[in-house]
Amino acid sequence: MNLQIDGEQLARLHAHAVEGYPHEVVGILAGNRGTHRVQRVHPLVNERADSPANRYKVGGLVLMDAEQALEGEGFEIIGYYHSHPDHPSQYSDFDRDHALPNMSYLITSVRGGEIANTQSWRLLEDRSSMQEEAITVEN
Repeated sequence: MNLQIDGEQLARLHAHAVEGYPHEVVGILAGNRGTHRVQRVHPLVNERADSPANRYKVGGLVLMDAEQALEGEGFEIIGYYHSHPDHPSQYSDFDRDHALPNMSYLITSVRGGEIANTQSWRLLEDRSSMQEEAITVEN
């Protein structure tokens, strides 16, 4: 599987991650599931009061409202993104445990307030691990 993302949208995602540093940021990847193309990045607010530097939380109703609004605009939910401040863009056990099948999970590493790396992951059917998927940036 190859995740395609519009270059402007990836820049928005990276700006969100830098702006939120040293805390994790989180958002939705929306677009076309058939082509696996991200056309819209929708930032959300990390509601986590304790340990926001290494965890994020979004209320269920907030997430549902955001997803429904995106779907109302004709987008499909492809996956989600979050940042790892001063840590690699490798998924954690926590990330794997909370992942859903058939979704992309894009993780951006932010070190010292600058983007270090971005990777995308998909949960294996047996939930044992996540497999990296290639990212193609489109202009």
